[in-house]
Amino acid sequence: MTTTAAPVQPDTTMRELLEVYPGAQRALFKKYHIGGCSSCGFQPEETLTQLCARNNNLSVDEVIEHIQTSHEADLKMQISPGELSRLLESGSVKLLDVRTREEFEAARIEGAVLFTQELMQEVLSRWNPDGAMVIVDHQGARSMDAAAFFAGHGFTNVRSLSGGIDAWSVEIDPSIPRYHLE
Repeated sequence: MTTTAAPVQPDTTMRELLEVYPGAQRALFKKYHIGGCSSCGFQPEETLTQLCARNNNLSVDEVIEHIQTSHEADLKMQISPGELSRLLESGSVKLLDVRTREEFEAARIEGAVLFTQELMQEVLSRWNPDGAMVIVDHQGARSMDAAAFFAGHGFTNVRSLSGGIDAWSVEIDPSIPRYHLE
């Protein structure tokens, strides 16, 4: 799965950056500790140049390269609804749903398990870190964070459903209701 994202420029605002590269905040926090809390946060209209200047004069070019490299890694961690459908048919994947209980009860993929704190402890302590695991959310953003979390904890075959259950409903199973969060 590849997509062509718009190039990042030094005058790109953080709002524009996150629209094109949704994982940029995760990438910035991981490498530079930027954007994860109020003390290291950023404003939507702040440019990348401004952000780098107030964070120890980071090299804008280096930060741009890191964001783009992280984006490519994110794309490799995603799985399309069609690919997931084939994996589910083979029975060789565990499907974790990171949405709220209300969302899960209203619409879910057959075989998915609602992610809870208790389940997280079980996954981390008992599940095979090389086993296939796919994380599902509403539209594919939170599931990338969860997949990155598990990858960071040694899980080698964890993926995020691209487009979330919303894309699944459109591409695979239209009987699953689509919804909008407010």
